[in-house]
Amino acid sequence: MALQDAVGHVFGVDGPLSLALDGFKPRSGQTRMALAVAKTITEGGVLVAEAGTGIGKTYAYLVPALLSGGTVLVSTATKALQDQLFHRDIPRLRTALNLPLRVALLKGRSSYLCLQRLAFARQDSRANHPTAMRQLAQVERWAVTTQAGDLAELEVDEEASVVPLVTSTRENCLGARCPQSHNCHVNMARSRALAADVVVVNHHLFFADLNIRESGVAELLPTVRAVIFDEAHQLNDIGVQFLGRQLTTGQLAAFSRDLVIQGLQWARGFANWNLMVLDLDRAAAALRKLCGQGVPTGKRRWNSHAPQSIAERAWVSVMAVLRAVVQDAAGALGNVAECSPELKRLQDRATALIEKIDHFSHPADPGQVRWLESGDQVRLVESPLDIAEVMQSRVVGSDARNGGGKSLIFTSATLGGDDKMEWFVNACGLQGATLLQVESPFDYATQASLYIPRQMPKPSDSLHSGSVAMLAAQSAAVLGGRTLLLTTSLRALRNIGSALQQHFSQANGIEVLVQGQLPKRELLERFSLGSSGSFNGCILVASASFWEGVDVPGDALQMVIVDKLPFAPPGDPLLEARELQMESTGKNAFKHFQLPQAAMALKQGAGRLIRRETDRGVLVVCDVRLLQMGYGRKILAALPPMKFLTTREQFQDALHALTKPSTMDPCWT
Repeated sequence: MALQDAVGHVFGVDGPLSLALDGFKPRSGQTRMALAVAKTITEGGVLVAEAGTGIGKTYAYLVPALLSGGTVLVSTATKALQDQLFHRDIPRLRTALNLPLRVALLKGRSSYLCLQRLAFARQDSRANHPTAMRQLAQVERWAVTTQAGDLAELEVDEEASVVPLVTSTRENCLGARCPQSHNCHVNMARSRALAADVVVVNHHLFFADLNIRESGVAELLPTVRAVIFDEAHQLNDIGVQFLGRQLTTGQLAAFSRDLVIQGLQWARGFANWNLMVLDLDRAAAALRKLCGQGVPTGKRRWNSHAPQSIAERAWVSVMAVLRAVVQDAAGALGNVAECSPELKRLQDRATALIEKIDHFSHPADPGQVRWLESGDQVRLVESPLDIAEVMQSRVVGSDARNGGGKSLIFTSATLGGDDKMEWFVNACGLQGATLLQVESPFDYATQASLYIPRQMPKPSDSLHSGSVAMLAAQSAAVLGGRTLLLTTSLRALRNIGSALQQHFSQANGIEVLVQGQLPKRELLERFSLGSSGSFNGCILVASASFWEGVDVPGDALQMVIVDKLPFAPPGDPLLEARELQMESTGKNAFKHFQLPQAAMALKQGAGRLIRRETDRGVLVVCDVRLLQMGYGRKILAALPPMKFLTTREQFQDALHALTKPSTMDPCWT
């Protein structure tokens, strides 16, 4: 049976999914997308598929991938989505379709326990903190029983202080010289991936592998016939992080810590390791001081020899001192490198640091944009403007563009504000791809309403955040919580979160949760439980990562409030360089770049509201520019066709209507 015929049968009324999965209902949009994916896998080529919320795009690409008979690589935006695919979605389909497939999960090094690093973890000064000591003891107990070594099994927060103590990086991994290489969880995960029919990775790992191939290191990922990128709208932003260069004071600090630990462990007396580390720390401190003098934290342009607001002479001097002390360390390590694999790896790291210092001591390469970031640490960053050239030359290739053997599928709920999806296609170098747009099956006009408060101060007004907080407090009180408030900046997050917590501090019934005060997983669990009626109602105030990937179905979430339009903040050097490039071709940067980007970001945030056919809710956008500026119509056109509420009274009526309970429906992705 041809793949397209087999896929059509699977999604049919009497197909395996209808018979095996309770609550599964055939959806024309899902079947349409699945058939397009099957056609691309069969014939080769590139498919860009925008699938509206509720289509069930996960099954739409997984079913043809699993039935194809070839090796398939699925890349996701986050490790959380990786785990969902590997532990939930693929097992369900493999059982329903009775397919004896080998499936592997492959993450980056920082996700896996490193037995060699664990052996030395208690010698690290960072392990002396009580919290780190408790976490380390937990890891040590788990290390004895784990098979995969994936830290997700422990549900350890990625930012936990214990993670860098017990995981390796590309810089400090000993590779084949490691005494634990035969038990290495990273190596075993790669071996499973090489033997699998379906491999689930993430975009970060995919682009890291591109850089490794470029430098001649053995490939991380197996060669596959078909690659599927889910949440593809994040590809460009993630890709530029890995296709450029970075030198950070965090890298210098990590090298310094390992130098004193390993130097004293394996070559005590062969060099004054403590003095060497002291010199390194002083040089790094001088760099931090130079980059932070009289300048607020954030990103700074770097269009000449030195970053903006830093004198060239001072920059050259600091970089020369830094290079000299790293060179001294490299020389000392070269004398003792044969004493242990750890010292040889440190020598390699010193050489790599010198190369980076030399690179950032000279102007940027043509076609690259460079900037400096200062904050908790200093970052020197250089990256390409986008991933188009790399995707064309090393991912798509001529055979895929011409319908050859390789198949590439890119999918997301938001890939552009027009039928050509230029915002995504151009940045990723996918001109000529087959385009597919499948509308959401949800009845937004019935299920959702949109309210733009006309009396709200302008976003630039100092009273704006307070007004947003007051509207949220009054509205959430009607719903008993059930509110997700998304902000476009950390300042607004703090101001609105603090105002709401103060407002409800004396009141019973509503808890205000603020991003950063608890891990993301715990925030979402407490919000879902609280807003579903099990506990007190909740308001969740969040920014950044909560704009997408948050799935709270049913009555637990009935109102999404957005503080203002998510335009990119001014002064970002990478965005400015992209705008200059666009204007050099005769295009208006605001119209062709900023506006589509803001529209797609708002659409992502709005997508948190309606997650099932029976969900109901209100989207509130507290930005009067949507009504007052000409571009407001274009942004509104990118949103689902919700009922538009024009008065405060209509808004209040909509809130009261939501207090009547609705029936949840099972969801099949």
